[in-house]
Amino acid sequence: MEQLILELATPEPPAFANFVAGPNREVVAMLRRLAASEVRETGVVIWGPAGVGKTHLLRAVAAAAAEAGRVARYVADPARTEPASAPGTLICVDAIDAADEDAQGRLFTLYNMLAASQGQLLAAATRAPARLALRDDLRTRLAHGLVYEIAALQDADKAQALGTYANERGFRLSSEVIDYLLAHRRRDMATLVATLGALDRHSLAAKRPITVPLLREWMDRQGTSDGGRPPT
Repeated sequence: MEQLILELATPEPPAFANFVAGPNREVVAMLRRLAASEVRETGVVIWGPAGVGKTHLLRAVAAAAAEAGRVARYVADPARTEPASAPGTLICVDAIDAADEDAQGRLFTLYNMLAASQGQLLAAATRAPARLALRDDLRTRLAHGLVYEIAALQDADKAQALGTYANERGFRLSSEVIDYLLAHRRRDMATLVATLGALDRHSLAAKRPITVPLLREWMDRQGTSDGGRPPT
């Protein structure tokens, strides 16, 4: 019988150091400069499909900016956007393409306040600003700033990212296990990381190291393989 276990290892919070840039090195370099107040544009937008790491990067920028002495915050829901109270504030707003009419008004007001106080807005979306269903004045302002696409990682980069995640949690992940995961699971990073987190807990409970046989047995019990849903 499996024993109940505590979460023994908590992954590090999102940071530039634990983000595998892959083809996004130029974007990450720009975001580092943004956090350090070395970018002049008021608005910066990063966009790409779900699972490419946009939220990770927004939170990493907010943390790096705060560490550098800036007033910075991450906002997960554009409807919860609030006015910036200090000059030079950096606001990182996620999922702006989900903003309703009221939230779009808040974002427009925030953008203008930041422009007037030498602050900056970093926003994330699934599409480029020109293709977002936003009010014209807001979309125009966002498109006028810096816009970068976040590209999905190739398999080699995903393997590196999974190895980094495993190290953060305190266990070793062999190349055989990584190859099996990439061959038999959905390949978006959100699903792969969720799988590893659940597999780590199962490994601790079963008192067995993470190997391909353990992974195969666990996936058979979960009823997941190619295209399966991420574990809960």
